[in-house]
Amino acid sequence: MTAKEKTELSFEAGLDRLEKIVQELEKGDLALERALELFEEGMALSAGCRKKLEEAENRVEILLKKSDGKVIAEPFRIGEPIGEDDKTS
Repeated sequence: MTAKEKTELSFEAGLDRLEKIVQELEKGDLALERALELFEEGMALSAGCRKKLEEAENRVEILLKKSDGKVIAEPFRIGEPIGEDDKTS
């Protein structure tokens, strides 16, 4: 599988391939060169899956009910408490 093919896989397909690589490596009966090839492929797949997951997290929106009863969509921001912009003193 080429590097381009790895980055074009869906998240689910990449994760599935990564699981198969882990299973093959865990068997332990591979030649060193084959084990290194699988390890490199797994690292590339892991990076691709991580990138797709980060992209998905950036698209997540949380619906918040404001104090006036209106429901608005607000971008998801990692590490910020939900509704933090909404607090009044």
